[in-house]
Formats: sequence, C-alpha cells, structure tokens
Amino acid sequence: MLKYFAKRFLSLIPKILIISVIVFLALQLLPGDALSRSVPPRVYQQMTESQRDALRESLGLNDPLTVQYFRWLGNMFKGDFGYSQSTGSNIGEMLAARLPSTIELTVIALVIASVFGILFGFLASLKPNSWVDYTNTTMSIVGISVPEFFFGILFILLFSVKLGWLPSGGRMAAGHPGFWERIPYMILPAVCLAISLMATLSRYTRSAMLDVLGKDYVKTARSKGISETAVHLKHGFRNALSPVMVIMVMRLPMLVSGTVVIESVFNYPGMGSMILDAVSAGDMPVVMVTTMVIAVVTLVASCIVDLFTALLDPRIRFSS
Repeated sequence: MLKYFAKRFLSLIPKILIISVIVFLALQLLPGDALSRSVPPRVYQQMTESQRDALRESLGLNDPLTVQYFRWLGNMFKGDFGYSQSTGSNIGEMLAARLPSTIELTVIALVIASVFGILFGFLASLKPNSWVDYTNTTMSIVGISVPEFFFGILFILLFSVKLGWLPSGGRMAAGHPGFWERIPYMILPAVCLAISLMATLSRYTRSAMLDVLGKDYVKTARSKGISETAVHLKHGFRNALSPVMVIMVMRLPMLVSGTVVIESVFNYPGMGSMILDAVSAGDMPVVMVTTMVIAVVTLVASCIVDLFTALLDPRIRFSS
C-alpha cells in the first residue's frame, strides 16, 4: 500500500516539471525585457540602461536558457515569483492573499457536488424508471447544459436581491474574518460551481450502480439472504464508487477553471478573478504563474483522489 502511494506521489514530479518548462518558455517569449519581470516596475523605470545591463548580468539573465530555467525554478520553490507588470506587486504576495480563497471555495464546491451528486445518483439507481429517476435525470440534464454564470445571476436575483437571505458578493464582512462568518458569502458561489459536477456525478453514479447491481456476485449475495440494504451499500455502492471517483478526477480541472467565471460573477477575491484582471490588463507574468500554480494544485488534488480510490478498490493497487 505504501509503495503504491509513494509511486503516485513520485509520478507528480515529471508532470510538474513539464508544466514548469512550458510556463518558463512562455515567459521567455513574452514581449519586453525579462528584467522588468524580476524587479519592481518602479525600480526598473528609475534605472539607467547601464544599471539595467549590470543588474541583468548579476541576475544571470544573460546565461543560457537551461541555466536560467533551473535558477527560475529554484526561485519558484523559494516563493520568488517575480513582479506584476500592471500593479508592481510581488506575485508571491498576491498568490498568498488569493490562493487560500480559491482553495476554500473549490473544496466546499467539491464536497457539495460529491455528497449530493452521489446521493441523488444512488437513490435514482434504487428505483430505475420511477419518478425519482426521471426527476434526477431532468435535473442532471439542466445542470450540465446551463452555464454556471447563468445560475450565478439567477441566484443573486433570487436569494440576495429578492429574498435577502445571502450576500450577493465578496468573501467576508468587515471585522468578521472567521471561517464561520465567511460561510454565507461562499454558499452561492460554491453551489453554482458545484452544479455541473454534481449533475455529472449523479448520472455516473446511477449508471455505475445499475451495472454493479446486475453482476453475478450481487445475485449470489441476494441468494444467501443478505438484506437489500447490505447488498446496496456493501456490495453495490462500494464497487460503484471506483468509476465515479475516476470521473471526479477527470472533472477537477474543469471545477478549478470554473472559479474564473464564478469569482467574477460574485466579486469573490480569489485566483480566478486575479487571472481575469491580469488578462484584462495584459499582465502575462501573473497569468502564467497563476496558471502554473492552479495546475500544480489540480495535480495534487487528483493524486489524493486516486489514493482514495485505491483505498476503496484493492484491485487498483495490485494491478499497479
């Protein structure tokens, strides 16, 4: 078991290195001086050309690309991501302020989508072709088809403007930075972010459960007199979860990328809104670095889900 876990985590290293190489090369292709991305813009503007040449040499920006890449990668591990060309802020400080917000929102959306999506799919599989199944199918089709931002606008009009139950945007009230005080601000964006994944998981859970319940070992369990509850939970649900977890892993990047739109709709101060602001301002260093950070976070989350899947199904560990 530990050997499988170690192999899964070690497999992240080449993937992260490939992503870092792509981001580094993209940064080198950007127009402008590479030095302007390494020092604050105000300092860069006040320097003379000779001072810039001397600093460029001292920072190793004239070295071969291979040397520059490993130095840049080392700086990334130390938290030195360079500076924003539009605001002059340190990108590392910007990430430290925005990344926790996006992770918090994504985790809550993932929990909502997983719990309710799997629950609705499980209930629909118990009574196929019933009103429960038809209702679940209709809701799933709507959840997959309708864009997330439409749900966001609709929820703001209904729950914020008309009913006044929840705030329409932001992350916290002034003077109330605690987690439980932030919950009302995260409910609407998290639900909007979770709808598409919840609909997908519901459909796949239903299909996987119906497939498993038709297997011979389930019929054998029933013939032994095991209760239907034990058959559904122990023999059906546990085995049906493996393909559902695979779908969840495949949809994680879409869940993270959905924060760009949802955070803009709800004015939520996270990575998604920061990327959108950087794109609007043409601040490509911020776009590239934040894209790499989101990709790494997605890879780590996918690995964790894979490990959870292996705990559910020992055949995955043995086959690997």
